[in-house]
Amino acid sequence: MGRAYQNRKESMAKTADAKVKVYSKYGREIYVAAKSGGHDPSGNLTLRGLIERAKKAQVPSHVIDKALEKAKGGAGEDFAQARYEGFGPGGCKVIVDCLTDNPNRTFGDVRLCFTKTKCKIGTQGTVSHMFDHSAILAFKHADEESVLDALLQGDVDVSDIENEDGKITVFTPNTEYFKAKQALADAFGDIDFEVDEIQFIPRDATTISGEDIEMFEKFLDMLNELDDVQNVYHDAEY
Repeated sequence: MGRAYQNRKESMAKTADAKVKVYSKYGREIYVAAKSGGHDPSGNLTLRGLIERAKKAQVPSHVIDKALEKAKGGAGEDFAQARYEGFGPGGCKVIVDCLTDNPNRTFGDVRLCFTKTKCKIGTQGTVSHMFDHSAILAFKHADEESVLDALLQGDVDVSDIENEDGKITVFTPNTEYFKAKQALADAFGDIDFEVDEIQFIPRDATTISGEDIEMFEKFLDMLNELDDVQNVYHDAEY
């Protein structure tokens, strides 16, 4: 799992660099989480995790505060989650996660990205079964056994754990995210996580080359220009 995660991180580097809308992305997610589950992070674990990740991504406090204030007011847009799946150039698998206040518009926009780059959009479940929906927590620690023991004591379902250059990386199902963080906090106190994410990790990689790479990068650029697109996951490997 670790290799697939690293491959995805490397192949997505260009996308991460191009994603200049990071403030908007986190602002929208924080607003949705606060509006649906309450604006107090101490009682809304989803919101608390989002705020922690936003701060890690250097999102300014005023962006976070504005999203929370907007949710407190009760007004504003009603965003819904939307997920689209399909096949990109060279047959690579792609998942596109969105937050939208107009599903018809968003579906049309995402579908256009697929069709203009000779990709094929499918129905829900087309490719997601070939990914693991995982929580990933990475932090500096020397003793892998003590970390694993803490997670098992906390009744956490651990998918994988790695120890490389003094950094532990824990992979769990996405549903175990909060339980895993709590178990680690109980055992080791406050932890400065280098990676604190929930994402889709491909179980295998699809190698693309030649013209498919150029078309795939165009596809990613088009998706990243859409305000409603929050995350893009894929198994493409150059």
